[in-house]
Amino acid sequence: MKLYIYLFRHGQTYFNRDKRFTGWKDSKLTPRGIKDAKKVAQKLKNKKFQVAYYTRLSRSKDTLKYVLKYHPECKQLIKDDRMIERSYGKLQGKSHKQFIKKEGTDTYKTLLHWHKIDHLQGREKKEFIKKTGEAELQIIRRSYNVPPPGGESIKMVEKRVNAFIKDLIKKMKKEKVNVAISAHGNSMRPFRTHFEKLTREQMMKLENPWDDYFHYTINV
Repeated sequence: MKLYIYLFRHGQTYFNRDKRFTGWKDSKLTPRGIKDAKKVAQKLKNKKFQVAYYTRLSRSKDTLKYVLKYHPECKQLIKDDRMIERSYGKLQGKSHKQFIKKEGTDTYKTLLHWHKIDHLQGREKKEFIKKTGEAELQIIRRSYNVPPPGGESIKMVEKRVNAFIKDLIKKMKKEKVNVAISAHGNSMRPFRTHFEKLTREQMMKLENPWDDYFHYTINV
């Protein structure tokens, strides 16, 4: 017997659109995000699942709401925050642009203090600040081990997601049910890594769409 998992990301939010660190902040779906959710709903229209998971954040709940319109057979709705987005701690709500400027400027000032970059002026100085800040942004967004200040690393997210997967498979096998999961970009990374047998490096390069889904098979 085969059982199925249908995993999807919430639609685009205002923070996604404006390039802000969202994390556990409750940013709503944009008009495009609603279209994204409706696209996922259409793609899943002819699938069958009896259990659906969501997180406490409205973007997860609202995306699932559009999907469920076609699934009267789904009788169990379960909130499980082990599949919630990664916490960005003190960065939550801040724009990527703000972060780049601050980190780049801080690095510039530090190096200037040690007389390492006295020669940088005008345009070169601006380019240095931007380039350095963007490198710091990539570390925060793409590093497995490095957590944002007061937030979670992907390693920490992976630990809770793997615990969720273990309980999920146990439930599916016991109750013989298919499931849908309305998840988040960063919680989907370790989830997909588990089922697609990806390397850590591949996991950190994953981009999860707002308007599509992934499906996985559990053999019973």
